[in-house]
Amino acid sequence: MIIVVRSGIRRKGYGMGAVDQATTGGHLERYDEALARDPMSAFSLVREWMRTDWRSLFAELRERRPIFVTPAFTVVTRFADVTEVLSHEQVFSVRAFGPRLDAALGAPFMLGRDATPMNWREKGLMQLMLDPRDAADVRELTGCLADELLDAAWPDGRLEAVNGLFRPVALGVCARYFGVPGPDPQTLGRWTRAIVADGFANFLGDPEIQAASVRAGTELVGYLRERLAEHRATLRAGRDLPDDVFARLVRSSLPAGADVTDDRIVINMAGLPLGFVESAPGAMVEAVEQLLLRPRVLAEAAAVAGDPERFDPYVWEALRFSPFFKLLPRLCERDHVLAAGTPRSTVIPAGTFVLAAPASAMFDAAVVPEPDEFRLDRPRHHQLFFGSGHHACLGVHLAGAVIAETVRRLLLRPGVRPLPPPAGRVERTLGIFPDTFALGLGTEGRVAAEGLGTEERLGIDGREG
Repeated sequence: MIIVVRSGIRRKGYGMGAVDQATTGGHLERYDEALARDPMSAFSLVREWMRTDWRSLFAELRERRPIFVTPAFTVVTRFADVTEVLSHEQVFSVRAFGPRLDAALGAPFMLGRDATPMNWREKGLMQLMLDPRDAADVRELTGCLADELLDAAWPDGRLEAVNGLFRPVALGVCARYFGVPGPDPQTLGRWTRAIVADGFANFLGDPEIQAASVRAGTELVGYLRERLAEHRATLRAGRDLPDDVFARLVRSSLPAGADVTDDRIVINMAGLPLGFVESAPGAMVEAVEQLLLRPRVLAEAAAVAGDPERFDPYVWEALRFSPFFKLLPRLCERDHVLAAGTPRSTVIPAGTFVLAAPASAMFDAAVVPEPDEFRLDRPRHHQLFFGSGHHACLGVHLAGAVIAETVRRLLLRPGVRPLPPPAGRVERTLGIFPDTFALGLGTEGRVAAEGLGTEERLGIDGREG
């Protein structure tokens, strides 16, 4: 890969200052050559680039082939086109992954539907249960959970952040706010990983991943049915339930025509950990890694960590540089002219598997000013890491509180730093789901760590983001 160095021109902001997102990666030439020789090898090339070199690939596509049509899928990279795909749910449906979620849960799942009566009705019900006014209490709960975990890790001067902080916080919120503790946190985490991996990372349809998802979904639904029966018995005995989301649903008196049966309550409750336990820790990993790549920004963020209102924008801008879900899959239900009236106008035929790329859209200079710079003044509509359109994050107010507060509590501790690789490298399952991310805490060992540059300690190759 060729990178273009900016010659002494620095703009206001916090960019890395070394990489210009110019289209000099040569990906398209290599792809075209491979396609002419062996279409399957071309497909494999793109899949590998999306996993290992996505920023350079997306930069090249935005400029030269913004609607990237391949025999297997179409990748959409410009901001306007990504939001067009995500906001036209009846054209670009979630049928790309919805049936897999249905198979796992053994029943129709409302987030696997597009603006159907069931989808509107149950989405509205769950938004009512996930009251945005709970955000302050959820943030306080998150802080308590995070501090307990950080206190436990502090004497060692080391934290394995994924399983020592990020996932336990998410599972703790599931237990105490959603009301879904699982038989134990590890089992609930195993269920969510298996189901989400099949729904959002199994592009080749691996039957073993699909089978694991169905097994996990069967166990999750069975567990929730038992918990619902326990709640019903508690109410019949005249005892009250805690104020969590599950209990709110059980206590609710809904109109007979609402069709919110106990079966529907169970399926919708299953959706809460599925939409949270993987994505929230994933976002925390991405945000912390991006802040560690920028020592000056990291120092500024730590300096204002006592004030959540001033601190949170650092997390959101860090996530813009590397959102957890970089691609959102959709299925084109009927022929559609994407980007109509522009030079890139493209007919997307019915049946096309479409990958909308928020990770690319947030770097589209036509919409996002100075996209390569780390800026704290960006409007929320430029931030697509919670999705956009009909299927944007259902509990965005609460998820945002959990993500930002966990990162804030971490950076309130002195001396947070990456450890040398391999320990300090983020290891991921299927190239997506973070499994390990070791960090140093406090001042012990800092001298040894300072012998390495930040990028060396993170085990990356110097590409921005």
